[in-house]
Amino acid sequence: MKKGISLIDFALISVTFVWGLNFSVVKYSLNVLPPLGFNALRYILAISFMWLMVARQGGIGSLKIEKKDWPAMVLLALLGHVAYQLLFIIGIDFTKAANASVMLGTIPVWIAINSQLFFEEKLTLAKASGILLAFVGVITIMAGSEEGLSLSSSTLKGDLIIILAAFCFGVFTLFSKKYLKKYKPLPLTAVLMSIGSFGIILAGIPDLLRVDWSSVGYAAAGGVVYSGLLSIGAAYMIWNYGLKQVGAIKTSAYQNFVPVIGVALGVILLGETYTIIQYIGVAIAVTGIVITRLSK
Repeated sequence: MKKGISLIDFALISVTFVWGLNFSVVKYSLNVLPPLGFNALRYILAISFMWLMVARQGGIGSLKIEKKDWPAMVLLALLGHVAYQLLFIIGIDFTKAANASVMLGTIPVWIAINSQLFFEEKLTLAKASGILLAFVGVITIMAGSEEGLSLSSSTLKGDLIIILAAFCFGVFTLFSKKYLKKYKPLPLTAVLMSIGSFGIILAGIPDLLRVDWSSVGYAAAGGVVYSGLLSIGAAYMIWNYGLKQVGAIKTSAYQNFVPVIGVALGVILLGETYTIIQYIGVAIAVTGIVITRLSK
């Protein structure tokens, strides 16, 4: 194996740990900071990092968006950044970090379903089987809790919101492909994030005004930095470099570990409890996600 490839593999594995740990980091920070305020802070850091990278790679002049594409840019920003980010941060506040990692891991499942609905991409038997397994696993996780699958469950609300977030990002991913082929990925993402940031920051201002900053410790502040700079900013850069160097199939394969890492760290770091049935549900869901992601 070439040295360059091994370094890329190591970098991509590191990204999966960054994303897997992010669920626990966010969940811990939300014990101190209100969700919408936390989201606004981490997004400000992420956008700043993105524009710094854009400046290093030629500046905004490297991206000239055609006038006819601006309405689509705004809609994509609203869907993939405002809706997705708000649903994610609200959802994880109402559920376990472990649950959120699996529910968000269903993004490739929603991509496959929406490809069938909107892009006439027919489902193969393998992909359909993967989708079915993923949903069986998710339902098993929900039903396998000590409270069971009921409206009174303490995590059901958050689980459903995270699944809706995954759906939004799946649709966003599909409709972004056209423009990712037309424009450079990094400056395009910076533009979309900047458009979406208006809604995210405005939504977070009331929360930020009510925060007792003297009670915010270094751990919660570090969570903002970690989630903004590492999980959104640096990880994105490494991931796209991996896509360029080793291809989408191999790079995406690493992402299959994110739900597993998210569950493990939620249990280890936050002391979240899981029943045997829920662990079985995780195994079923992750298997379904992997089959869906890798099926051609």
